Amino acid sequence: MSGASGTPYAAAVLRGLLAAGESVDLVVSRASRLTLLDETGISFRDAHWREDLREWLERGADGKSGTFEVDVEGDRVRYWSAGDLAAGPSSGSYPAKGMLIVPASTACVAGVALGLSKDLLQRVASVTLKEGRRLVVAVRETPLNGQTLRNLVALDEAGAVVLPASPAFYAGATHIQDLVDFVAGRALDAAGVPHRLYRRWKGELGGGSRPEA
Repeated sequence: MSGASGTPYAAAVLRGLLAAGESVDLVVSRASRLTLLDETGISFRDAHWREDLREWLERGADGKSGTFEVDVEGDRVRYWSAGDLAAGPSSGSYPAKGMLIVPASTACVAGVALGLSKDLLQRVASVTLKEGRRLVVAVRETPLNGQTLRNLVALDEAGAVVLPASPAFYAGATHIQDLVDFVAGRALDAAGVPHRLYRRWKGELGGGSRPEA
């Protein structure tokens, strides 16, 4: 997570990864902590990250607690401090399938495009690209200036998937969570992770707002 607005997108992606049985290495940038506090009222603390993560993930996009049930116990989620450049994911020998940056700020986009490693998030993104793994960058900003567009082109040329956080409306959304889940689902699609977060287009008009059974 970088510091862009859009923490509900990150929560939905994390829930989707865990529901798919994936193990997750979580990096929360310093700026994203401020955004999370502003958007949810939750202070993400290193010493209490598991309970803070559970509280966050069990909320819906409307802020209602208890909307979801999420298990973050055990070793399925590993949290790494953004300042820990010696963390496991900072090395290419650390086992990983890929990386999703959700949401991605323009500052994060610039740092990754330039190959910087000022924090663990940027370092892991650089490692992901050099190892030829899938990097999904869900940029959340509008409008986009020329420099950011050039940085996004550089990421595309480096092999990353540039995925603007742009919800669609053809899936029959009736709640904010439906729109959030669509973007999260598209990010998981790009990472090759199965999910049932949104109703897929089948060339037929109409339909409900929730995924088909």
